[in-house]
Amino acid sequence: MSYKSKILTRDALAKLRRKWADQGEKVVFTNGCFDIVHRGHVDYLNKAAELGTKLIVAVNTDQSVSKIKGPSRPIQDEISRTELLASMGCVDAVVLFDEPTPYELINAIIPDVLVKGSDYKAEDIVGYDIVTSYGGTVQTLDFIDGYSSSAIIQKILKG
Repeated sequence: MSYKSKILTRDALAKLRRKWADQGEKVVFTNGCFDIVHRGHVDYLNKAAELGTKLIVAVNTDQSVSKIKGPSRPIQDEISRTELLASMGCVDAVVLFDEPTPYELINAIIPDVLVKGSDYKAEDIVGYDIVTSYGGTVQTLDFIDGYSSSAIIQKILKG
């Protein structure tokens, strides 16, 4: 299977999610910009994947990243970012979203586990209310200190 086949539309992902549910898979969902994928992302995604049997990664579109991070971002376009993530063995599906938050996507996918970084409190994570309403869990994962896309960009700019 080509890694590109892991990049799905919202509708295709919802259909695949139903299939996974029928097969008894435990689906983990996380999201982010993933502008410059680094060691911290790799560690985070592998830890997230260990929380279930299938990992879905929702990626902000270029337009969405610009709104969040500013006009100089993203560094890598959405095609590059999704293909890179889809090529990772721990990732089972990748989907783009353009909304300010992945709330509607989480509502459509209905993951068993919702994961974000430990810079969030579980109760404050977008989709917490959805996931916990049907008995799913919301977890936070620690980051590796010193690794962020913004820090890498600043290091490059400083030379």
